[in-house]
Amino acid sequence: MLTVKERGHFVATLRWVHVAVMETLAAWVPTTPEMEVKLLFGEHIWDVAQHADSLGKRTFELRLPLQHSVRPADAYVELLGTIAALSPTPERLAATYDVLLPALAERQRRYLERADPLVDAPTVRILERALADLARMIEGGRALRHDLPALQLADGQWIAALRTREAGLEPVTALPAAVAVEA
Repeated sequence: MLTVKERGHFVATLRWVHVAVMETLAAWVPTTPEMEVKLLFGEHIWDVAQHADSLGKRTFELRLPLQHSVRPADAYVELLGTIAALSPTPERLAATYDVLLPALAERQRRYLERADPLVDAPTVRILERALADLARMIEGGRALRHDLPALQLADGQWIAALRTREAGLEPVTALPAAVAVEA
C-alpha cells in the first residue's frame, strides 16, 4: 500500500505534468495555422486545466500545500520541453495524441493498480475522470487527423522514436528509488 507521502508526491507530480501540458497547448494555439486544430487545443486546454485543479486540491488533502506541484525527473521535463518546442502541426498532433496523452493515461492506470481504492478513494475518482477525458481527447486528435489527412504525420519512425524515448523514462518522479512512485 502506498504511503500518504508517496500518494502526495505522485499527485503533485502529476499536477505539474498537467500544468505543463496545458501551457504547451496554450502556447501552440496562436502559432498553429489550422483553425480546427486551434479549436481542438482550446477544448483540451480546458480539460487539462480541470485535471490540474482537481489534483491540486487533492494535494492539500494529502498533507501538502494547496495546488502544490512537484517537478518530475529531469529526463521527463526534457521530453516535455522537446514536445513543447515542436513547430509543424502534424508533429504537434502526433506527439500529443499518439505519445504524450496515451503515456500519461498509462501512468495513471499503473498508479490505480497500486492504489488502495478505499484509502485513496478521492485520488482514484480524480484519475478515473481524467482517464475518461484523456480517452476522449486522444480520440478527438485521431478523428481530426482522419478528417484532415494533411495533418497526418508521414514519418512513422519519428513517432516511434518519441514513443520509445517516453517509455524509457522510468520513474518519472524525482523521489529516491526507495519511495519512487510512477507519475
